[in-house]
Amino acid sequence: MVKVGISAVDMEGAQKNVETEIPHWNFEQVRSAARTAWNNYLAKIDVKTPNEENKMIFYTALYHTAISPNLFTDTDGRYRGMDLKIHQGDTIHPMYTVFSLWDTFRALHPLMTIIDPELNNQFIRSLIKKQQEGGIFPMWELAGNYTGTMIGYHAAPIIVDAYAKGYRNFDIQEAYQGCLRVAEYDTSGIHCPPAVLLDLMPKAKYYKNAIGYIPSDRENESVAKALEYAYDDWCISVFAEALNDFENQKKYNRLAKAYEFYFDESTRFMRGLNSKGEWSTPFNPRASSHRNDDYCEGTAWQWTWFVPHDVEGLVKLMGGKEAFTQKLDSLFIVDSRLEGETVSSDISGLIGQYAHGNEPSHHVIHLYNYVNQPWKTQELIDNVFHSQYTNSPDGLSGNEDCGQMSAWYVLNSLGFYQVCPGKPVYSIGRPLFDEATIRLPDNKTFQIIVRNNSKMNKYIQSAYLNGKALEIPFLTHTDLTSGGKLEFTLTNSPTKWGTQEIH
Repeated sequence: MVKVGISAVDMEGAQKNVETEIPHWNFEQVRSAARTAWNNYLAKIDVKTPNEENKMIFYTALYHTAISPNLFTDTDGRYRGMDLKIHQGDTIHPMYTVFSLWDTFRALHPLMTIIDPELNNQFIRSLIKKQQEGGIFPMWELAGNYTGTMIGYHAAPIIVDAYAKGYRNFDIQEAYQGCLRVAEYDTSGIHCPPAVLLDLMPKAKYYKNAIGYIPSDRENESVAKALEYAYDDWCISVFAEALNDFENQKKYNRLAKAYEFYFDESTRFMRGLNSKGEWSTPFNPRASSHRNDDYCEGTAWQWTWFVPHDVEGLVKLMGGKEAFTQKLDSLFIVDSRLEGETVSSDISGLIGQYAHGNEPSHHVIHLYNYVNQPWKTQELIDNVFHSQYTNSPDGLSGNEDCGQMSAWYVLNSLGFYQVCPGKPVYSIGRPLFDEATIRLPDNKTFQIIVRNNSKMNKYIQSAYLNGKALEIPFLTHTDLTSGGKLEFTLTNSPTKWGTQEIH
């Protein structure tokens, strides 16, 4: 018989942890407690389906969403801070670690706002504490360390999304000031190795604030950084407006429009601009040089669509709904070939040039709902269910990325997905199960009923929310968390939903 304890503080902490958490030598008691704990989490969503494979994929996915972030506080309240010093905290408000924010802001944290908003608030309180101790919000925090991995400053959308949904059990002013700080170019007061600082605080932030765009000949991954900064800045503008800071609201709302600079009308892709204001050359929309070009783990084909906060603006930029739809159609039908000597291995799960195996593509299928062609969203999501997720050891088309890949499946199989965290609206896709029940806080439930559900019937014929016809393929977070019933009837041929404008 062996018991193991771990601690990020010291050996005494590891010993105390194992002695406190497992004070006995009863293996069956440990196994029973583990089973109960996992069942309590998995029971947050009940699904009914005759398809056992889909059910196993679903609960495996839900299990994956509970693996990280990880508890980082010892049983005596101590933890290792971002300054790498030992701090005395408490177990009521514990610290967490393993924040893969570039991935998880998209679906994992939005899922948490539905099934466990208080746990998500604990994650946010951890992030706030980390920026207090370390000097800035992390991009990808690991065991109390800044890693400088990935791009963007996605603590902002996680915080703003929770705030917009009414979950505000954290220091709001501290969170807001942290969001303002992370959006500026300021290398002072950050506790990390010099080599990490270059990535954690890239000069790209200076360029986007000082001259309005990021020159591709001066900064790596300039287009991807610019698009993500524009979205994060939009989130900050939403936060500023909510807190009556109208000066910053105007500033960050203006910065949120910066994506417009990168759209090249001649190629109809988002493209790098050099320091002379000229398009980067040569240009090949299917070219990839892993972490060493104008994009990040992707190509122009995948990154052109990353404007989740202003889909209407992107549609206008591309020449209107018809032109936008034609371009979006082409994404899924062009040749999947990638070109370059060091093509990013993260570009995987390809349907045309749509790459489901990596996060920048995860919202793209739902964009059809914004141009009144929801049947295409439904059809493609059904395709992804059956081509990108299987009940096998290699059942994902890309990295799990700390729960993001599975959170996409959980939300979409229920029938909806949040295109823009920070905007509490869900886009409706293709519900997978005959029946699903989400167990919400305060003993409320939200039930999803799907009639005429079959492999062939993947299109929505009608949808009713609490008995009232749903006129557009969207529902709000309040619709969901108020509890109630969403009823779908499916059919085997595409149907046009509402024709109302989506705002």
